Amino acid sequence: MADPDAHLLIVDDDERIRGLLQKFLIRNGFLVSAARDAAHARRILSGLDFDLIVLDVMMPGEDGISLTRGIRETSTTPILLLTARAETEDRIAGLEAGADDYLAKPFEPKELLLRINAILRRMPEPVTDGGAPKFLSLGPIRYDTERGEMWRGDDLVRLTSTEIQLMKVFAAKPGEALSRTQLVEELGRDRGQSQERAVDVQITRLRRKLEDNPKQPRYLQTVRGAGYMLAPD
Repeated sequence: MADPDAHLLIVDDDERIRGLLQKFLIRNGFLVSAARDAAHARRILSGLDFDLIVLDVMMPGEDGISLTRGIRETSTTPILLLTARAETEDRIAGLEAGADDYLAKPFEPKELLLRINAILRRMPEPVTDGGAPKFLSLGPIRYDTERGEMWRGDDLVRLTSTEIQLMKVFAAKPGEALSRTQLVEELGRDRGQSQERAVDVQITRLRRKLEDNPKQPRYLQTVRGAGYMLAPD
């Protein structure tokens, strides 16, 4: 079921697709706004906050990947990319730009709905385990396990919804190696080699925010043959 308060922004230059998606998502309980291109989307985003953005990659003028990078400079709003490109490299480029997920065209509307709901479910909820520490220390980084927030000194580190979910998973099991397959399952993704590679991309992006030297990680380590491990101080 959709969150009745969730407000989505659809960005697609194809008026027919834009209208169909808007009607379908409204019927499934969402509030939906629409933009015809990146410039239009930027104007809307300057005045409104959204719970999730559904963004077409191939648009005239500024494309969806460039817009994703721009949004990520100031916002952590979840982004789902729609792409006609099947190549893994193009999907990886979208994830590296800051997208939370992607869906290749053509797609079934029900799959889009499932992916949107899965992304929204990843948004952090308060930790109920009273035995877990409230904060984890990762060098200059302080991670609030209850709020799902990461701080560097007095500055809040912006995390995407996927990064928030990854930190939640790692923080629940500090010092324990988690396999790519486990992480794919925790993120609510379908199993597969391409999804495991997508996890690798998300780990790389998260390390850039956590580590002084992301190429030699101290806190989000690779455990040979086992996966990844969060190693707080």
